[in-house]
This record gives sequence, C-alpha cells and structure tokens, in this order.
Amino acid sequence: MTPIRLGVNVDHVATVRQARRGERPDPVDAALASEKAGAAAIVCHLREDRRHIQDRDLAALLRRCRTYVNLEMGLSADILGVALASRPRQVTLVPERRQELTTEGGLDVRGRLETVRRAAARFQAKDIDVSLFIDPDLRQVSAARRTGATIIELHTGAYANAKGRKERTWELGKIVAAARAARRDGLVVAAGHGLDYENVKPVAAVPEIEELNIGHSIVSRALLVGFEKAVREMKGLMDAARRS
Repeated sequence: MTPIRLGVNVDHVATVRQARRGERPDPVDAALASEKAGAAAIVCHLREDRRHIQDRDLAALLRRCRTYVNLEMGLSADILGVALASRPRQVTLVPERRQELTTEGGLDVRGRLETVRRAAARFQAKDIDVSLFIDPDLRQVSAARRTGATIIELHTGAYANAKGRKERTWELGKIVAAARAARRDGLVVAAGHGLDYENVKPVAAVPEIEELNIGHSIVSRALLVGFEKAVREMKGLMDAARRS
C-alpha cells in the first residue's frame, strides 16, 4: 500500500498570535518544525477577514518552507488576486462565511460549477495545482471532475463529529465510497477536517486517500509536547493505519 502524506495546517498558531496582535508565535516556526518531523506539506487558509493567517505569513511560508504550501482559500476577488500573484504550488478552494468559526462543510461544486471551473483554469494557467474541498458526496465528486481540478479533499467533519459507532461507521462509508469514485475518475484524493489522534486511523487506512490535512488537533497537542513531537505522533498513527 502506498504511504500516506501529512499536510500540517498552521492557521491556529496564527490564531494565538493574533489574540495579542504581536509577533509570536510565528506560524513559520511551526511550519519548519512540522517539516523537520515529517510533514509533506504546509497548509494555511488566508481568509477574507484575515482572522489568523496574514498576507505576510503566506509570503514568509512560500519563501521558507522546504516542502510546499497548500493555500486554502475562498473565491473572493481579493483572495484570488493574492493567490495568483503569490503562486503557491497548490490551492484548495473552500467555502467561506464570515460568521463561521471554521469551515463548516464542503464547497458546493455542483451549484457553482462554472465559477469553480473558471477559477481552476486561471490557476492552472500559472501551473498551480487545484484541489476542491468537498463533502463525501458522489454528486460533488462527479462535479469536481468536470471542473478540470486534479485533486479533491474530502471533508471529514461529519465523520469526526459523529455520535456513536453506528453513525461514525456510516460516515466513514461515505468517505470510502467518495474516495473510490474519485480515484476511478483519475483524481488525487486527500481528506481532512476534525481529524485528531483518536479518530484518524480509520480514515488513514482508506487506500485511495493519499494525504490527510490536519491542523487544530496538532496545534492543540503541540501546546503540551511541542510541534515536532505532535507531528511525529500523528504521522506515526497514520503510518500504522496504513500498514494494518
């Protein structure tokens, strides 16, 4: 079975910093420690309201990261302009609402097919890979393929928030079905949202999923044990699930 990659989201390092509008902690430091511990990519979300990651953070991450930066972003003209100018290796298009605490669901690609298709084409013209953050819904997988994007990230929030074994098994089944359909369509499959040290292994064991993107639980663990150890622990759980 192919190895699974870990993308570490450093947004919430910036959240702590922005509580005081200071200089520390620096998400770049967390990114470099994550790479040292085995992260394959660094993820950040430049939100329209700039509640955590700032434009200067994106520029510094792009300059200093040795792996690559996966920029999560909404489809506002402002953020599109920043992303096209900064040219990360990958962008992940996500839904965004000012009122939400965090991303609450997948992008409705079916309902915004032409908008997403046009955005994907603009990025691909600059050799930027495009991923779409979608719910594990076969209709959304089919729509994602029609946009020309080459990557999807399955939203695992419903699985992570499921109450009881039966509900969680049901939600995991939807992830498995969507991942299989996406691979049949030739898409690269990633997954993320709400994954932590207790629930990650069943998702990591899905052979069609090539990457997990995880942020909040790693940052939370890092407050107690440090970033390198927190990332190594998560990567160890993922690798163990892959081998089982």
